[in-house]
Amino acid sequence: MKKYLLSFALAFMSLNAFAQADYDKAMTEKIAKIETCKTAEDFQALATDFHTIAGKDETKWLPFYYAAFANIQKGRVLMRDGKTEDLDFIAGQAQKYLSAAQHAAPSDNAEIHLLKKMAYSLKMMVNPQQRFMTDGTKATEELKIAEKLDPNNPRIALIKAEDMYFTPEQYGGSKTKGLELFRQAQEKFNSYTPKTSLDPNWGKAEAEYFLSQNKK
Repeated sequence: MKKYLLSFALAFMSLNAFAQADYDKAMTEKIAKIETCKTAEDFQALATDFHTIAGKDETKWLPFYYAAFANIQKGRVLMRDGKTEDLDFIAGQAQKYLSAAQHAAPSDNAEIHLLKKMAYSLKMMVNPQQRFMTDGTKATEELKIAEKLDPNNPRIALIKAEDMYFTPEQYGGSKTKGLELFRQAQEKFNSYTPKTSLDPNWGKAEAEYFLSQNKK
C-alpha cells in the first residue's frame, strides 16, 4: 500500500511539473509578443491567447493580468487613432480580467492597481470633460494605491509621466515635467528586476522612445 501511495505521489508530482513547464512555455511565448504587437487586432489576438491560458488554471493571476493589459493596449491604440466609441466595452473587459487577477493574486498587488488606473483612464477618454470627476477620480485613486504599494515600480513612474506629458497645460500638464518623469522612469527601469521571468516587465522601451524623440 505504501509503495502504491508513493508511486501515485510521484506520478502526481511529475504531471504537475509537466503542467508547470507547459504553462511557463506558453506564457513566455505570449509575453514576448507584447513588444511586437502594433495594431488593435494584434492586441485582441494576444488577449484571446492569455484568456485561453487563464482558462486552464484560474488560480494563477498573471494570465488574467496580461489579458487585461492586452485589452488596455488595444484601447490605447484605438484612442490614439481617435476611435473612442468602443473604449467603454474594452475597458470593461479589462476590468473583468483584473477582478479575476486580484482574486487569484496572493496579496494586494501594485501591478493590478496600475492596470485598473489605466482602464479607468480609457473610460474617461470617451468624454474627458464629463468623466473627469468620475472615471478620472477613480483612475487617480488607483494610481495612488499602486504607488503606495510599490513606490519604486518603474511602470507607475511611466504612467505618471504619460499623464503629465499629454495633459494640456491649462489642466495641469507639462511636456517639460513629463520628460523629467520619463527620465525618472528610465532610471527606475535600469535598476528594476521583476520577481520572476513571467512577472510584468513592460514599459522601458516606451520611456526610452519618448526621451529619444525629444532629443531631436
